[in-house]
Amino acid sequence: MALVAGVDSSTQSCKLVVRDLASGALARSARTPHPDGTEVDPEAWWAALQAAVAEVGGLDDVEAISVAGQQHGMVVLDRAGRVIRPALLWNDTRSAAAAQALVDEVGAAALARRTGSVPVAAFTLTKLRWLRDHEPQSAERVAAVALPHDWLTWRLRGYGPTGESPLGPDLDQLTTDRSDASGTAYFSPTTNRYDLDLLERGLGRADVVLPRVVEAGQRAGRTPAGVIVGPGAGDNAAAALGLGAGPGDVVVSIGTSGTVFAVAQEPSADPTGVVAGFADASGRYLPLVCTLNAARVLVSVAALLGVGLEALSDLALAAAPGSGGVVLVPYFEGERTPNLPDARASVHGLTLRSGTRENLARAAHEGMLCGLGAGLDALRGVGVKDQRLLLIGGGAQGRALQTVAAQVFDSPVQVPAPGEYVADGAAVQAAWVLSGERPRWPVAIVAAPEPDARPEIRARYERYATARLS
Repeated sequence: MALVAGVDSSTQSCKLVVRDLASGALARSARTPHPDGTEVDPEAWWAALQAAVAEVGGLDDVEAISVAGQQHGMVVLDRAGRVIRPALLWNDTRSAAAAQALVDEVGAAALARRTGSVPVAAFTLTKLRWLRDHEPQSAERVAAVALPHDWLTWRLRGYGPTGESPLGPDLDQLTTDRSDASGTAYFSPTTNRYDLDLLERGLGRADVVLPRVVEAGQRAGRTPAGVIVGPGAGDNAAAALGLGAGPGDVVVSIGTSGTVFAVAQEPSADPTGVVAGFADASGRYLPLVCTLNAARVLVSVAALLGVGLEALSDLALAAAPGSGGVVLVPYFEGERTPNLPDARASVHGLTLRSGTRENLARAAHEGMLCGLGAGLDALRGVGVKDQRLLLIGGGAQGRALQTVAAQVFDSPVQVPAPGEYVADGAAVQAAWVLSGERPRWPVAIVAAPEPDARPEIRARYERYATARLS
């Protein structure tokens, strides 16, 4: 039995799955934690990956592996392959002013045309501008810029700092893929080339090493032990692979962040910046809308009410649709879409009658999902035609969330079985490079709530959310 492995190096943890090449059946898995924070020493990711490998009993029987990772994070290396400073993660908003400066200089329409996206604080380019402006001595030392999955793939293949890796600091061996490169804001998913002018606008110079882009189905290399290494991917693109998503499927992922994305045949370029025109991991495109506030909205409100998530779900189901007029705009830590990095959450419509635990619990579900519903509308605006929504992520199995999703969204909702779809997508990549063909492993649907669209919920939410933009 041939085995392949997939890694999801996410914001919160490292997940590793080992699957059968032919059937996709899970052989074993592991999960190890990452540090909290919006900036992290990448060595913590490497340690977590090594711990996960040890937890599954090693990779001696694995023939191929691939690494998916959180998008956008800025990993800067010096000539000796050392990490210069902790990586700024996608959810670090300190570069919001840098993002606006870049948009002012180049123009939103031009940026969307050149890279598919209008950068906000999440994007790598804005973090490089922040580094240039706030830590110029560090910026001067930069010899290579990588993303989290690029750096981990490089380390997995035996490269790294002088004296700490078998093959040393060969920066020219850094690799990436189209999906993750398209989240930098200095790569075009239509031409498949880096835009060095934009890179220079960010870092102040373009004489640095950027990872070689490996095409779908192609190898990045091998580990020192001879295991084939796939190209890797950004987390959402990997999730699409793991789900087997195709035309007509829109994925709504509820994790640390909330994302709404679809696999598309044609590139998109939204000058408003709401839709990011990323590449996918199969040679196509991945228009995507991302919100900063997703599952943690439910966690925060559950803590406020002094209950667990299951009890929060029960409270929400005890309230009527519309939460008695209570609306939660869930910008607890600012927001990425819409671009409001300094915003905060707000509650509206409270009266002596409506101010109940049940209504607040349901308003948390409705507010979080309404933000993603606006993302679905934006995808439709760039040509996405949805036939069903695939609801995934840590919160997707909650009964209240499924019920409310069928009321907030006006497209049929299906819930795949719980799984590590990002890691599974990386395993699909590993199988692809090993066999030469993309596998089509089955994905079980465990819930399909009855469609029950309530447009009044969205209308009430948008009245308050839109007011934040004025």
